[in-house]
Amino acid sequence: MEKIKTDGAPEAIGPYAQAIEANGLVFCSGQIPINPKSGNIEAADAAGQTIQVLLNLRAVLEAAGSGLDKVVKTTVFLTDIGDFPVVNKVYAEMFCGHTPARSTVQVARLPKSAKIEVEAIAVK
Repeated sequence: MEKIKTDGAPEAIGPYAQAIEANGLVFCSGQIPINPKSGNIEAADAAGQTIQVLLNLRAVLEAAGSGLDKVVKTTVFLTDIGDFPVVNKVYAEMFCGHTPARSTVQVARLPKSAKIEVEAIAVK
C-alpha cells in the first residue's frame, strides 16, 4: 500500500490519507470544496463547490498516477438533495463524458459546512 499526498488538494483534516493506492486501485478519501491555496471554502453555491471538489479529487488522482477518466466508482454526499440537478451538470462536464458508477446520498451535515463531498475509487 502507498499513501498518496499532494499539495494540489487540501490537507486531510483528520487522521486519514488523501488517498491510498493498493493493488492497482486508488481509494480517494472524500474531498470537500476547500481551495488548497487559501485553505477556505470560497464558493457559496453548489455549482462552485462541486467544481472545487472535483478539482481537488482530480489533483489527488493525478498524484497517484490516475485521473478522473479512470474513476470506477464515486459516492456523492449532498446536504441538500435539491442541488442534485446542478451537481449533475457540473459533474458531467468535469468527467467529460466518462460515467463511473455512482451513489448520491443526502446527509445532515458535512465538515466545514460544505454543501458537497465526493469520494472515489479509480484504477491506476
